[in-house]
Amino acid sequence: MHKSFNKPTRLLYLSKMQSHILPISISNPFLSNRSPPSSSSSSITPLSSAAAQAGAVFINSHDHDDLPHSSIEDQKKLDTEPLILPRVSSHDSIGSTTTRLPSTSGSSAYFQKRRGGSRTASEPNLSDLRGGGRRRFFCHNAGRADGDGFSIARFGSKVLGYVGSGYRLMTGFLALQCYAILIMPGVLQVAYYYYFSRQVRRDIVFGDQPRNKLDIYLPKDDGKNDGPKPVIAFITGGAWVIGYKAWGSLLGLHLSGTDVIVACIDYRNFPKATISDMVEDASRGISFVCNNISEYGGDPNRIYLMGQSAGAHIAACALVDQAIKESDATQSTTWSVSQLKAYFGLSGGYNLFKLADHLNTRGPYQSVFMSIMGGEESLSRYSPEIVVQDPNNKNAVSLLPPIILFHGTEDYSIPADCSKTFVDTLQRLGVKADLKLYKGKTHTDVFVQDPMRGDDELFDDLVAIVHEGDEEAQRKQVKAPHRRRLVPEFMLKLAAKISPF
Repeated sequence: MHKSFNKPTRLLYLSKMQSHILPISISNPFLSNRSPPSSSSSSITPLSSAAAQAGAVFINSHDHDDLPHSSIEDQKKLDTEPLILPRVSSHDSIGSTTTRLPSTSGSSAYFQKRRGGSRTASEPNLSDLRGGGRRRFFCHNAGRADGDGFSIARFGSKVLGYVGSGYRLMTGFLALQCYAILIMPGVLQVAYYYYFSRQVRRDIVFGDQPRNKLDIYLPKDDGKNDGPKPVIAFITGGAWVIGYKAWGSLLGLHLSGTDVIVACIDYRNFPKATISDMVEDASRGISFVCNNISEYGGDPNRIYLMGQSAGAHIAACALVDQAIKESDATQSTTWSVSQLKAYFGLSGGYNLFKLADHLNTRGPYQSVFMSIMGGEESLSRYSPEIVVQDPNNKNAVSLLPPIILFHGTEDYSIPADCSKTFVDTLQRLGVKADLKLYKGKTHTDVFVQDPMRGDDELFDDLVAIVHEGDEEAQRKQVKAPHRRRLVPEFMLKLAAKISPF
């Protein structure tokens, strides 16, 4: 394509040329020039039509260094003001400078307007994506012979990663269904107790938010007035997503048979809530138990806080947060950590930085985990192991009650090291802390399979601690009938093998 000139203009133009070769020095739109252009003003009227731009692009080639150049260009007597070619492709320009064409200001404004003004026309990398260095599909160095092959391989690896993630989700969901079917005989018996027993007080409201309710499991009334009973305020697990107060009904069934009151506290789950809301709900529930449990025959001076899995993390956060509030005289509180005899943490994680990478391989995935926790900036605040080490919280740490953690050594959902490091940290800070490990037990063995087989080591340990010093309660425990089995052994063994937890 050629631009027609009138005779005087053409003569003026030719008089400035020292060669019969038209001074075209336009690089490939997919490769940039190797040297930065001069910033001096142009002495030639710039091409302004879209057809002229397209023609200039068409005549260019990858081997642009082999093209003949005019003497005007060689002697650098002719400099043009460059403007980057508007984004005509998604290819990168790596290892070269950017293709430039003279253009009118109207063309530049048009393309900037189409891009929403988010980038200027002079940005060197036209295909950068969010994520620092990630390129678009098929974006690679056009000068590399294997550029497209590299991009295809990378894209394929991403696709396989997504397929693998979906595969893990599907297999995990199927495993959960099979697991539920195998333990169903026990679940049905516990559900019958939960819905029809007169010992269970369900759906007691303790707050104004959705799911601010709790269930209370009362001991059998044997006609003897033995005085107030010890209380365990329990917060269930569920990966911060499926937690529900009824998950504590098996614990309530067993402990209520030994003169222990169990209060199972519910809380909002993700995605309707994040960890800050869950901790707030748990704290409200604990406050209700501390201030009202005497109405249900509980002893307000013998209250134990307990959490399992995600519930252990939530309960620990609520406990540490309450201690920090109490250490500040300017803050008002509705309950006190001094009302708690001890904290029991079962299979919990207390350092979210250590837990995030591990959970990414088992679920919830890291992106979901970060959303649950309210973003990466919240990980420190909701990691009790980190919070207690803050020198500013020294006075709050001194207020903490005794802490006893329980964990199975074969727990693959939340490794036992999570409890070990937390206990070590607490002991180093002067807090009375202890760790009980169950050899060979998984995440669900301690809390589900063992109680359903009637041989619950955790149950025995809890009763021994709660009734310590109470000789009458200990005598009743010795005379109590053996806990009956709820599920055949072969079904429990098979359930343990396919459990997704």
